[in-house]
Amino acid sequence: MVSTPTFEIDEAFVKGAVPPRKKNSHKGMNGVVCVVGGSRTYHGAPFLCAMGAARTGVDLVYLAVPSMVATPVRSLSPDLIVFPLPDSKLTRGNANRLASWIPELDSIGIGPGLGPQNPNELKGALATLSGRCRTQVVDADALRPQILELSEGQRAKMIVTPHAREFERLFGLKLPDTLDERVPLVKKAAGDHGVVVLLKGPTDVVSDGERVGLNATHSPAMTVGGTGDVLTGVTSGLAAKGLGRLEAACCAAYINGLAGEEAARELGLHIVASDVVACIPKAMKRFDRLE
Repeated sequence: MVSTPTFEIDEAFVKGAVPPRKKNSHKGMNGVVCVVGGSRTYHGAPFLCAMGAARTGVDLVYLAVPSMVATPVRSLSPDLIVFPLPDSKLTRGNANRLASWIPELDSIGIGPGLGPQNPNELKGALATLSGRCRTQVVDADALRPQILELSEGQRAKMIVTPHAREFERLFGLKLPDTLDERVPLVKKAAGDHGVVVLLKGPTDVVSDGERVGLNATHSPAMTVGGTGDVLTGVTSGLAAKGLGRLEAACCAAYINGLAGEEAARELGLHIVASDVVACIPKAMKRFDRLE
């Protein structure tokens, strides 16, 4: 069997992909993100996602959550702009309301903490919100096969960030255990559907259907819940800063893993996802440039 060519996602790759910040920047020039998620049970996931995006250095982060959890979520940080959604599910009606409230966005992260959804309503909501952004990052409960029925143009904006079980649910493909077998399958799934896939695992596999990047930055402490939500936020933030879909997904995997390693160095095998968020600036500072 012929092996699929891959490249290593390393510091040099990230340094070449993360754009410099202009010295005369004003608010909005460095990215505007909206995170959509949350439910009665899961209010932490969308918050972690939004803070992951904020820590990438974007200028504004909006967070849309069901109204029942909007007040407690709003109280967690003064750095986010919280929109209370009237329905507990991400319906087309909810998406239409949100689309009328938010400004034009650079990226939208959808899925953390949503809980079970009506697949067709979810598909309609993603279609509506796709029209409000350049890039759409889809994770967690939003990873349903129906979203692959969206138009080619809508899928051309999409990055999906599944773990192994979510990959199988989304694409209907059994995922092998070995990395060598996973690589061609991820590449095929991305190519067949016109999306960028960031498959989370011991080695992250990222593909746009043509190129395949592998990321090895990780810590065993990152099995704690919420680190995947942070990754979705980092991906959304980097996409908002102007990176292409593949570059945003590759750099997010690297930076999120690096932040997890930094948190574990400081705290040992006792970290929580918010510790990873706190270490994102340390992970990214080495890539800071002004022009």
